[in-house]
Amino acid sequence: MKKPEQPVNEQERLKALHSYELLDTLPEEAYDTITKLASYICDTPISLVTLLDADRNFLKSRLGIDMSESPRDISFCGHAILTEKPIFIVEDARLDERFQDNPLVKDFKAIFYAGVPLKTADGHALGTLCVYDHKPRILDEQQQEALLGLAKQVILLFEAHKQNIELQRSQEEAALRNDRLEDFARLIAHDLKSPLASIEGLVNLLSEDYAEDNDEDFTMFMGHLSTSAKSMRNYIDGLLEYYRADTLLAKRADITLETIVNEVKNIHKSGDIIISLANTINLKAVPVVAIEQVISNLIDNGVKYNTSEHPEITLSGDITKDFYSISVADNGVGIPQDMQATIFEPFKTMGTNDRNGNKGTGMGLATVKKLVEALGGVITVDSTVNKGSIFTFTIRR
Repeated sequence: MKKPEQPVNEQERLKALHSYELLDTLPEEAYDTITKLASYICDTPISLVTLLDADRNFLKSRLGIDMSESPRDISFCGHAILTEKPIFIVEDARLDERFQDNPLVKDFKAIFYAGVPLKTADGHALGTLCVYDHKPRILDEQQQEALLGLAKQVILLFEAHKQNIELQRSQEEAALRNDRLEDFARLIAHDLKSPLASIEGLVNLLSEDYAEDNDEDFTMFMGHLSTSAKSMRNYIDGLLEYYRADTLLAKRADITLETIVNEVKNIHKSGDIIISLANTINLKAVPVVAIEQVISNLIDNGVKYNTSEHPEITLSGDITKDFYSISVADNGVGIPQDMQATIFEPFKTMGTNDRNGNKGTGMGLATVKKLVEALGGVITVDSTVNKGSIFTFTIRR
C-alpha cells in the first residue's frame, strides 16, 4: 500500500479545518440524513462524512460502521482530497497498488470506494462525502451527479455551522462590551452623585447667605448653577434607572392591569393629573415591578410634556395568542413624525423643555424600550402634534 501524500498547502488546510470547529463533535441528524441518502442512491452499505485532521480521519457522520475515526495514513479519503477530479473512485481496491495490503481492504473488506472532496470556497479540502462497498462496482452518471449534489449540501452545513459559531462569538463579545460599558456608566453615575450633592448644597447655601444683597447678576448666576445641577442630577438618575432596569425582571406574579394602574396612581398623586383605565386584563406570571416601571415612565412622559391644565392619561389592555398588549394614551404636546423613530434611543430628546421648564434627559423612554424588549415585546408610538400620543407595548405571554 501507499500512504497518501499531504497536500502542498497542508498547514493552511488544517488551519481552515480547525476554524470550522467540527472535529470531535457529536452526530447530527442533518449529516446523517445525507449519508443515508448517499448510501441509498449509490446502493452501498457504508457511507461517511469525513474530516481529515493531521493524523486521523474523523467521521462526522457514519452509516454501516461503528468506529468514529481511523488513522489518516491508511484512509482512502487521504488520497481523495488530493484528486483534481470531482470524484475519486476506486472500483476494486484489491487491484490498485495504492491500497493492496491496506488494513481497510484486508480486514474490513473495503473493496469499492467513491469520495467527493469537501472543498471550501478557498479550495481547501476538509474531508469527503464517501461511500464504500465490500465488492467491486461502478457508479453510473446519475449516481455520481447525486453524490456531487449531496456533497454540496454538506459544504453548506459546514458553512452554516461556522457562521453560527462566529455569530455566537460576536454576540458574546458584544454582550461583554455592553456589560463593561454598563458597569462603567453605572460607576461614573454613582460616583458623580456625591460631588453633585456638594455643588447643589453650596449653591443653596450661597443663595441663602447673599440673598439680601439683591445682586441681580449673582442671583442670575446662582439660578443657572442650580438649573444645571438639577439637569445633571436628572441625567445621573436616568442613567442609574436605565442600568437598573434588568434587576426588575426577576420576580413574577399573577396580577390584573387594574391593580398595576392603581399602584402607579399612588406614585403620581396630583390633583391636576387624571389617570383612568378603559378596561383591565388578567396578566399571568409577569414581572410586575418591571411593568409598573414601564407604565410609570410613560405616564411621567405624558404629564411632563403636556400643556393642558389637567393632563389626562388613559390606559387599556388587550390579549392575543402570544402577547399581552398595554396602551398608554395622553393629551400631551405630541411628537413630530420625524422624531418618532429616535425617541427610544438613549439621550435622544425633542429639544423642548418639560412642564417644569427643564430639558429632558432622553433616558426615560430608552429605559422603557429596554424593559419592554426584556419582556419579549416591542413598543410603538402613534402621535399627533398638539393632540397627544398613544404608546403601546407588548409582553410575551
